[in-house]
Amino acid sequence: MRKLTYYISQSIDGFIAAPDGGFEHLMPFVDVHKWIVAEYPETLPAFIHEAMGVDGPPRVFDTVIMGRATYEPGVEAGHVSPYPHLRQYVVTSSTITESLSPDVTLVAGDPLETVRALKAEDGDMGIWLAGGATLAGALYDEIDELVLKTYPIISRSGIPLFYGDFEPRRFTPKETLRFDDGGSVTRYVRT
Repeated sequence: MRKLTYYISQSIDGFIAAPDGGFEHLMPFVDVHKWIVAEYPETLPAFIHEAMGVDGPPRVFDTVIMGRATYEPGVEAGHVSPYPHLRQYVVTSSTITESLSPDVTLVAGDPLETVRALKAEDGDMGIWLAGGATLAGALYDEIDELVLKTYPIISRSGIPLFYGDFEPRRFTPKETLRFDDGGSVTRYVRT
């Protein structure tokens, strides 16, 4: 069975974006970006691949699922298919009613059904849950792994890692990488 991995950036205090959805404050960390290019290059949008030296096929994920609020900033910048090298799914309930690109599949219904079908497919490539908090909360029961890029910033408020009811679940840390610029990456698997 394929894995669903919530791979995302966060501040020390667990926020993935500012209250307005912006995440620029989590971007200035060069060491982590070098690691992303080496280990998870397919998670970079296609329009920066050349500038970042990314080429070749996906290494970890062949599919990305994201919420509307994660997808829309790229659309506003003119990128209606940010990850054409992956199968792209966008979960939306109202704002986006038809796909802006043939490369993007809209999921208007329950995202659990879609993710369970993707996980049941043959293959060993993973499924990347790109965000955001509402979608992560809806897919909480299907998340097999967390890969958290944590930056040495405290946000104090914003969009948290998850929205949803209080429901503790244990994950086991498998590895942590620490970088000279203060960033770190920790991989957790569901216990």
